[in-house]
Amino acid sequence: MISTTKKPGRHTSPGMLLSGVLVILTLLLAACGSTSTTTGTSPSGPDLKTSGVLTVGSDTTYPPQEFIDTATNKATGFDVDLITAVAKNMGLQVNVVTTKFDTIIDDLSNKRFDVVISAISVTPERQKKVAFVPYFNAGESLLVAAGNPKNIKSLTDLCGQNVGVQTGTIEQADLQTASNACKKAGKPEIKMVVLQDQTAVIQLLANQRVVATYQDSPVTDYFNKQHPGQFAVAGSVVNAGIEGIAVRKSDTAMFNAVKNAFDKLKSDGTYKQLIQKWGLANEAISMADPRTLIA
Repeated sequence: MISTTKKPGRHTSPGMLLSGVLVILTLLLAACGSTSTTTGTSPSGPDLKTSGVLTVGSDTTYPPQEFIDTATNKATGFDVDLITAVAKNMGLQVNVVTTKFDTIIDDLSNKRFDVVISAISVTPERQKKVAFVPYFNAGESLLVAAGNPKNIKSLTDLCGQNVGVQTGTIEQADLQTASNACKKAGKPEIKMVVLQDQTAVIQLLANQRVVATYQDSPVTDYFNKQHPGQFAVAGSVVNAGIEGIAVRKSDTAMFNAVKNAFDKLKSDGTYKQLIQKWGLANEAISMADPRTLIA
């Protein structure tokens, strides 16, 4: 069985390079205008779901960014460490609540959480619903069996094949687009096997029920490293884009408090330390502030 007990977003569609640039510019303009005890100065404005606690929604099935450590039964991962540090800088405790990815934005809008961090790619469509504090840069990639027996290099090689993907992700939408292209070319469509849990998706590949899985590049790399000799990365990383901490559009005080706390983590070296801890130097954001660069 695939395990996530060892340490080492899901979600950027093709053809969005121009819109991605516009998203980044929007975020820059906006920037201008597991429970633990922490210390610090509380923000004066945010209306918290629970007093003294930052309640965070996350789909904790997506290592290395967020997953449940089976040894402790607690949420862990880069995103969890980062939002815990953000909460500490805000003078708050943190409570990470596991939820489903395909409803996570709506749950935030309905005030089930104060914020959401869950490898969520920043897209114009999502920006209509929530505001984002950018913190990560990830692309998409394919994971296949060791040796790549089907010689898969891109989505165009998946016509007629069984492919695993997590529900509600942009990777799922991308596979559907590729499948439609297969049919237009007179080839059989891609047979998607869609599951809620990313680890279960990878298990499909381990059990030879699919020939490939499609997910964010950090996830591909994580499972490949955790199971040497069992899997391989197929082709190159595509569709790199920004991921962000999601905040309700109406909660300007929360947005400013989270943004200020994250800026402090960048300036004091905490962000760099967490990036290095989880082996994610390639995904560190390098725009907006040169202090985010990983040496």
